[in-house]
Amino acid sequence: MNFVRRIRRKLSQTFGCRRCNLCGWRGWEFGSDSWHPHTICPKCKSQVRHRLMIACYSLLPEWSFDRLFKGRRVLHFAPEQEVGHLVEHLASQYVTADFLNPVCDLRLDMSRMDALGENSFDTVIACDVLEHVPDDLEAMRELQRILSPDGVAVLTVPQADHLTEKVELPSDASAEDRLRLAGQEDHQRIYGEDFAGLLQQVGFHVTPVDETSFPASFVKRHCLRPPVLSTHPLATNRRKVFFARKTKQSK
Repeated sequence: MNFVRRIRRKLSQTFGCRRCNLCGWRGWEFGSDSWHPHTICPKCKSQVRHRLMIACYSLLPEWSFDRLFKGRRVLHFAPEQEVGHLVEHLASQYVTADFLNPVCDLRLDMSRMDALGENSFDTVIACDVLEHVPDDLEAMRELQRILSPDGVAVLTVPQADHLTEKVELPSDASAEDRLRLAGQEDHQRIYGEDFAGLLQQVGFHVTPVDETSFPASFVKRHCLRPPVLSTHPLATNRRKVFFARKTKQSK
């Protein structure tokens, strides 16, 4: 039985039609979570948002690895290890941050980054972080402040399908209510289609990118969109990466 499993695994790795663009895993099908079947990399645990982000860095010249990270000062919130490995060796300075994780270089509340001066970083990565921050608009202003002129914040957030405006939960909402209304016990809100507009309100120039920027065959191979759309009312079936550029006029 073990021999048969090894043969199957070898065939999957050699001939499988699915591939992870973070870790290079190859196989017949991605793994599943409770909301989205066949979307999780069995090796590095990357999800759709991570692979979409890497596709942008790899294939879109305006948002390439070289333009965003080479020789630049990079701040990475809640750092994903596989993403960090791809970015760190390019950056002139690579700093990790989290509010709770003691392994990171800095313990930071994104909405109050007093320890960082203006124009401290050229690029910030924050993948599904803003929904955890108590004051997300203040966090966006802080990102503006610490970014250099023409600096870029690379952001993702969960956005419920067909939700027009974000739903903000009361500060005293229970963990059970947060799970029911925002999808996770520690989420402060669920975003809607207005997310780009919120970033624009604080002065960012925003470019959203989704899977339509890539060939259909590439989207399918790397699972940049769930192959089976979730019916959960809070599910984000079409992930987007938001490139929020600080303009020279922003203050």
